[in-house]
Amino acid sequence: MATNIHKPVERYSDEDLAEFKTLIEDKLAKAEEELVSRRAQLLEISENAHGQQSGDWTDESTNHSEMELLNNIVARQQTFIQNLRNALLRIQNKTYGICSITGQLIDKKRLLLVPHATKSVEGKMNRPMPMLASPTSARNPNAVHSDEWREADTSDKGSIPKEFFGE
Repeated sequence: MATNIHKPVERYSDEDLAEFKTLIEDKLAKAEEELVSRRAQLLEISENAHGQQSGDWTDESTNHSEMELLNNIVARQQTFIQNLRNALLRIQNKTYGICSITGQLIDKKRLLLVPHATKSVEGKMNRPMPMLASPTSARNPNAVHSDEWREADTSDKGSIPKEFFGE
């Protein structure tokens, strides 16, 4: 008779999870404050733009550009907030820090930098990369487009490898 021995799933300790929870709650509070601020900016620009209509197309274009930029920032901030909330749920379920690709623990250093990460560096490196749209793809209707690919901005993060940023 064969005995079915299951190796227990490795996870972070309750103490580690509490540390991550505190970090995520702090980031979540700051992110929510930032979202409120950006929405207020957006409302102010919108109200000013509707009240002025000077007929100067450069002013209107500038207002439109500022509103579009702020809308993009607000959307990214909302996604970030949702990712942080999802991380808190994973902590509650005690599945936080487990790579969704490899099933292994995500390095603690990575989680301290990107606490909402769901993939380890190895998991990110081993997943297939979607094809990028080239500048000529706008003229080529058969070109492959992808909204998934994004390169992390590491300009203010020193010499840390790009793999540590993002999901």
